[in-house]
Order: sequence, then structure tokens, then C-alpha cells
Amino acid sequence: MRSVVHVTQNLARTAGELRAAGHLPRGVKTEIRENLLAALREGRNPWPGIVGFDRTVLPQLERALLAGHDVVLLGERGQGKTRLLRSLISLLDEWTPVIEGSELGEHPLDPITPESKRRAAELGDDLPVVWRHRSERYAEKLATPDTSVGDLVGDVDPVKVAQGRSLGDPETIHYGMLPRAHRGIIAINELPDLAERIQVSLLNVMEERDIQVRGYTLRLPLDVLLVATANPEDYTNRGRIITPLKDRFGAEVRTHYPLEIDAEVDLVRQEADLVAEVGDHLLEIIARFVRHLRESSSIDQRSGVSARFAVAAAETVAASALRRSALIGETPAIARPIDLESVPDVLRGKLEFEAGEDGREDEVLVHLLRRSIADTARARLAGLNLRALAEVVSDGHPVATGDRVHAGDLLAALPELPILHEVAARLGAGPKDPVGRIASAVELALESLYLTRHLSKDNSSDDDRSVYG
Repeated sequence: MRSVVHVTQNLARTAGELRAAGHLPRGVKTEIRENLLAALREGRNPWPGIVGFDRTVLPQLERALLAGHDVVLLGERGQGKTRLLRSLISLLDEWTPVIEGSELGEHPLDPITPESKRRAAELGDDLPVVWRHRSERYAEKLATPDTSVGDLVGDVDPVKVAQGRSLGDPETIHYGMLPRAHRGIIAINELPDLAERIQVSLLNVMEERDIQVRGYTLRLPLDVLLVATANPEDYTNRGRIITPLKDRFGAEVRTHYPLEIDAEVDLVRQEADLVAEVGDHLLEIIARFVRHLRESSSIDQRSGVSARFAVAAAETVAASALRRSALIGETPAIARPIDLESVPDVLRGKLEFEAGEDGREDEVLVHLLRRSIADTARARLAGLNLRALAEVVSDGHPVATGDRVHAGDLLAALPELPILHEVAARLGAGPKDPVGRIASAVELALESLYLTRHLSKDNSSDDDRSVYG
């Protein structure tokens, strides 16, 4: 709180001081345009934390904002649409002046409600001013079928009527979210879920900038940037954006899942709350797994495979490693390929399968996960000859892994081999690293040999161990 006071204590406290300082009101779209241009000219990233959209979505969104358009982000679930909308806050001025006590956060030099206009006329240059942080100028509404016009636009306030005011008095109106977002950004998530009659109430706000409440017609020059999200299926399934409303949005920007494996890995690394160390090779397996799910004919692609699935998968793998650490005292907790086996069982409910796949869900997931492991091993270990490792394991050095197998025991089952150091180095593990990191690399090589049929793997042990031999 002291920091906020320190920042604002030297700023204007009355309309007169604000006017004397040469401050001029500007629209929110102009404010966003000028701040975005400043960031682009200075080489600053205006979209911190947004991954995978640099060459596709962000240029389109920037053009829309520079044009001053209201925007719809169209894309499947889990593509970062809401995260992108919330990042618009950084394009607002950090602090902006408002009339103290005003219901709609109006500019001291440009009041719009009858009450604020009256106060400005009475107090003149003594009209009190406070400063609002940009985080308070962003409002978000999840569209649900029970959303009412009163929620978005406003309704008659019975308390104000009970105080003796006439029903014809505009000051008896309780303003909804849209008017309260004046001089800011209003985001509506899942816009097609709004009933069509509710969408109609947005038409005047977007075009004529007035609001109508139970017979009142207030001419309020609202200054808002309206942004919304929608799923493509919503246009034909649960609901739709009515044509007149679609026409009033200046831009429709299509989002997508990460196009590159590296971008998916970066996204998971950024968003996942990992309780144990998960190596990049394991995150790559998860990224490839999600990519295969998005391309699979067994998965209902109309619902999509959310990026949240990849994040949850990484967190599940980390949790599996932490559990093993607690069971057998292996520290630090470091994930190994065996931990990937927990992903299909735990996260199967996050996917929607095609109708013809009933009863085959586990088979599909295990197949795609193994394919992802093989693809990652092929890419990461390309050029390494693993034949020596395969021969040693086949000739009397079986290697066990599992929830209760210590990383040190896995490595101790193998003799000293140069290829083991090469595998570890290729996957970012050095000789002085924890044994868990080296064991994770070696286990990937062993799993690769199994998947290419150079080794066998016995999963029938009673103690939940898998033995390569």
C-alpha cells in the first residue's frame, strides 16, 4: 500500500491541478494504440508470457488494436485466449485520473453521467481526483445462459427508488459491467453462450454507445474496448454469435495450439507447477503425445486437446517422481520415463473419444504415448549406436525400473559403458549430476531399444517392476 501512495502522492488531486498540468483525456483505444506503438518502436515485448503466437496470432491482434477495433478471439479450448486477453492490461497507462467517488470511473475533465456532470459544475476546479491503476480497468465476464441484461448493462435500483427518487430519474439506474468498464477493457468469455436476446443488448453499446434500461434511454458516450472469446463449435452447436453483433466486431482473430514442439515444451515449462525435476526430454515426450492426440482419428477433434492437458501431464509426471522419492528415499526427486505411465490413467477423463472407440481408450493412449517416446528418442539420440547397450542387457545384465526402483540401482545393474556417458550427455546430464538425472537418460535409451524390438520388457512382476532383458 505504501508503494501505491508513494507513486500517486505527487499527482494532481483536483481537476484544476490536472488541467494546469496540461493533462488531456484520450480514449482507451487511442491509449492502447499509442502504448503498443511505443513498445514496438522500443523493441519491448508487449505480450510477456504468450508462447507460440509470435508469427501468427499476435501480428493480427496488433493490427486490430492499432485500427481501434473490438476483437473476437476464435479458437478451441485451451489455446490461451483468456491469457491473451488479460495481457491487454499491460497496454493501458499504469495510472489514470478518475473523479473521486464516480460510479463509472469517469475522467475529471470529461464526465458523462448526470451526477458527475452536476458535481463538476458545482465544484469546478475543486472537483476531487483519485488515480486508478490499470489492473482496475479490466473487467471479465464468463458468458452463461443465465446472464441477464441487468448484469451487463444495468437495471433499476430499488434502493434508490425507495429513497424517494422518481422512477423517471436516470440516477435510479444501477449500472452493469459494461458501463462500469468505461475507460477500460471488458472481456466476455464464451460469447456464443449468451442468449441471443442478451446479445441484442450489446448492439447499442458497441455502435451507438448508449444504454437502454427498462424504458430509460441514456446517451452515455461509453469509452470501452470490447473483446470476446468463442469456440468455433459454438457457432453451430451450443449457440452462436448473432449476425448483427458479429458485424460490429472489427476483427476476428483465429488462435491455435502451438505449431512447434519447442513452443509446446516452452508453454508447459512456463505454466506447469512441477513438484519434482522433469527433464526437457520428458517434456518433449509429453508435447509429442499431445500433438499425436490432436492428430488422432480416435479423439474427438471438435472438442480439441487443450494445452491444459499437456500442463496437467507434466505435473502428473512430476508428482509420480515425488511419490517415488517418498517411498524409497530417493533424493532429489527426478522424473524418469517410467513416470509417464501414470499419464493415461490419470488424464483419460480430460479427453473425448469418438463413439467407435468405446473400450479401446487405454489402448489408444498407450500406443500414442509409446509412439511419442520413440519419436523423442529418435530425435534426441540420433547418431548414437545403442547396440553395445542392447547386447550387454541381453547377455545377462537385465535392468529393472519401477515406482520402487532407486535410480542408483538402475545404473548399478549395468557395467561401465562409454555409450551410457554419451546418452547422458546428449540428454543434458553430466557425470557430476544427481544419479536420478543420469538414470532418466539411460532409461529413455532402454525404452527406445524396447520399442524398436532390440530388447524385451517384462511387465508382469508382482512388485510393479518392469525388467528390460
